Amino acid sequence: MEHDTDVVVAGGGPVGLMLACELALAGVPVVVLERLTDVSTTIKAGAINSPSAEAFYRRGMLPGLAEAQRAALEKFSAFTRGRRAAGASTVAQPPKFAGHFAGIMLRGDLLDASDPDFDGPGPAGEVGLVPQEELERLLNARAAELGVDLRRGVTLTGCDAGEDGVRVHTSAGSLRTGWLVGCDGGRSTVRRLAGFPFPGTAPEITGRQALVELTGAEGLGTGWNWTETGTYAYGPLPGRILTVEFDGPPADRESPVTAEELEASLRRVSGVPDVRIHKVLTATRFTDNARQVPSYRSGRVLLAGDAAHVHSPFGGQGLNLGIGDAMNLGWKLAATVRGWAPEGLLDTYTAERHPLGAWVLEWTRAQVALMRPESHSRALRGVIAELAGTVTATTFFAKKISGVQQRYDLPGDHPLTGRSAPDLEFSDGTRLADHLWGGQGLLLDLTGDGGVHERATGYGDRIRLLTADCPGRPGLAGLLVRPDGCTAWAADSPGGPDTGDELSAALRRWFGQPHAMTA
Repeated sequence: MEHDTDVVVAGGGPVGLMLACELALAGVPVVVLERLTDVSTTIKAGAINSPSAEAFYRRGMLPGLAEAQRAALEKFSAFTRGRRAAGASTVAQPPKFAGHFAGIMLRGDLLDASDPDFDGPGPAGEVGLVPQEELERLLNARAAELGVDLRRGVTLTGCDAGEDGVRVHTSAGSLRTGWLVGCDGGRSTVRRLAGFPFPGTAPEITGRQALVELTGAEGLGTGWNWTETGTYAYGPLPGRILTVEFDGPPADRESPVTAEELEASLRRVSGVPDVRIHKVLTATRFTDNARQVPSYRSGRVLLAGDAAHVHSPFGGQGLNLGIGDAMNLGWKLAATVRGWAPEGLLDTYTAERHPLGAWVLEWTRAQVALMRPESHSRALRGVIAELAGTVTATTFFAKKISGVQQRYDLPGDHPLTGRSAPDLEFSDGTRLADHLWGGQGLLLDLTGDGGVHERATGYGDRIRLLTADCPGRPGLAGLLVRPDGCTAWAADSPGGPDTGDELSAALRRWFGQPHAMTA
């Protein structure tokens, strides 16, 4: 089949745009189909975790994220000032925020910041409060800079996959492509048309989240609150509300969420009869439907983000899980398209990402169980809340929520192998992330004797070679970092007799065979 483009990505949200940017960075032509004509303004995730922040940092996007965070923090301050001015009774300045589990707030002053798992992200560790809408705008601009063919207002209507490509049918005509990736959300058209199984657990809640204009909110508790009829949250943005009712999934997921619907739900759950919602700025419904495809690939069709896994939004893992999918898949699919991928490379996408997706489903199910308005859940919630008041438990939960414990099961015994590469600071003033902007792999030699780089002869532009001095890690001899920022090989100095062979094996495992050398 002749191709009009190498890859078609269905869905132009953050996951689809991130994937498209990674492909374009590697020189792979890509078309993104997005049914919306502009960036979605529907209220969704409000933060990113450490792996996501590191991913954007490694592509030079940290300044934009920092600015988005600054704007978000200004809105948080405006909410607190407004509550105090209105005379609300629950406006005490909370301790430093470290996340939450089922609405149980984690106190940053109880966090053991010396835990080695927190050591590594560098400046990316200072950025987290980035709303999904702003992230999508940043990615939209980056896609344009990289020349991504983003086609808005176009809906995917069908696909016919064969051994040599996929014919994609859209509301604007047909496309022939080598690969199709569904990043089109929890009700993915690509997943359905390609016949992916989607096992999991059925929903039992109706959640609503919105930004509104309201009055009579003085009686609402700030933050997360549990009642006899459900759970609600108020803040930290002006007019931001969230309700959770355990009466089954919503009967209608398609119709707009009205002020009347939100007001009725908020009154039922909070027990505050005087609260009035006058205007809805943005709103959405959600459930705790928890499902995951067994494999993220079926021939030449792949899935990423919510198309591959759905769950409740509690804990803010969904957006981050999807960004991680895009980073993991992007360079592997690009290597496959360009013809240098070693055998089985694309299949490592499912092998590495599926376990993380399965963990997130269990993590969110546990939170739903704690939030139920019944006696057993209340008792268990009290136990977890008491535990969360300790340094050990706060650190445990924060590490899980932030993603700093994530690790792929890769060959090698070094403690860095399979983990996000630490953002080493070099004596010339640069940091490791500065050398990953181009989307290549990175082979770092910290010994200066040239032995590490000799092993990478013949890999051309697949791997960037760097010799540097890192005073902060005198015992580290070298690192092989994949394009997604994962450490594929690491060695201490002095290395053992098998160190060189382990590096050669890692190079071939992730970057294929070197080019033949000519005399």
